[in-house]
Amino acid sequence: MEKQKPNIPEEKTSALKVQEGINQPPSINANAAKRIRHQRKALFSLDEYVQGIIAGNRMILSKAITLVESLLPAHHQMAQDIIERCLPYAGKCVRIGITGVPGVGKSTFIEAFGTYLTQKGHKVAVLAIDPSSQRTKGSILGDKTRMEDLANDKNAFIRPSPSAGSLGGVAQKTRETSILCEAAGFDVVIIETVGVGQSETAVHSMVDFFLLLMLAGAGDELQGIKRGIMEMADALVINKADGDNYKKATAAKAGYQSALHLFPPAESGWNPKVGLCSSVEKKGIDTVWEMISEYLEKVHENGYFDHKRATQSRQIMFESIDQELKSAFYNDSFIKKEMDFIDKNLLDESLSSYQAAAKLLEIYFNKCKAAKK
Repeated sequence: MEKQKPNIPEEKTSALKVQEGINQPPSINANAAKRIRHQRKALFSLDEYVQGIIAGNRMILSKAITLVESLLPAHHQMAQDIIERCLPYAGKCVRIGITGVPGVGKSTFIEAFGTYLTQKGHKVAVLAIDPSSQRTKGSILGDKTRMEDLANDKNAFIRPSPSAGSLGGVAQKTRETSILCEAAGFDVVIIETVGVGQSETAVHSMVDFFLLLMLAGAGDELQGIKRGIMEMADALVINKADGDNYKKATAAKAGYQSALHLFPPAESGWNPKVGLCSSVEKKGIDTVWEMISEYLEKVHENGYFDHKRATQSRQIMFESIDQELKSAFYNDSFIKKEMDFIDKNLLDESLSSYQAAAKLLEIYFNKCKAAKK
């Protein structure tokens, strides 16, 4: 006769017993997350933006820059009002433009240079421009990851911005962003451009000192960069002058110094200098700052500094007019309708591109004249 098995509950058949333990607290503070989400979504008032920027509040400064860069028409007027209110607090800093061929080490140099300046008691803002894709219109905006030490410096502020199709190696809103950073108390603003190209001259129109980074041993140094950019540079610095490359850098320095003598004298009365540096070994960084300081002393004495700032303001005015006219033309509802008809004529080649442009402009100007009557 088979023995009947005792009726033992299933959970007691295992010798393993798991202790419940203590409930762990949530990894994210719900109240803090709610407050941060509210801050991100909410638009501040004009006074809150201006007061926050002047007080050096980086969160409000970042939000104000985002507002300036926004393409939404609703944000445009608010951004212009913020800039206008911040203007009296700007203009007391040194604006330094840094450019060079891709791979010259701009980000590494800026981190070493920026760290050197913060250690000397300066507050440094870096406006790093990233190229935007012509296909997707997107940008990586990874400069903070390449300037990790500087990004964690309490006296530094790094703001990557997309070029958004703007020629000249800088973003369309770089000038306005610079004003906000100056109002926030940064006394050195560094503008890093996308990289040297045929149109990369716009940075010269918004900075006090134009620094061109060069490489040695990368081909014909005198042909590797356009003459026009070399003529605008206030200093040429050969980066990566270390290790086996030091001798090549020294030889390149002598070549550049000879070449600069062939250029016409600068309006500032300053003779551009050539230097060597190693961003990785932090060598020659102090020499670069000495060059800039010497230049600033000279242009303040001869009055060129104020003259250049006034010229830049006038140029910005003309560029703003161009942008507004262009925006008004392409956003005009009547022009948008006519554009479809013109496109068909262009596709079947019954109209040339120049005739199409002239026709659209004629339609637009006639509409403006009719609106005045």
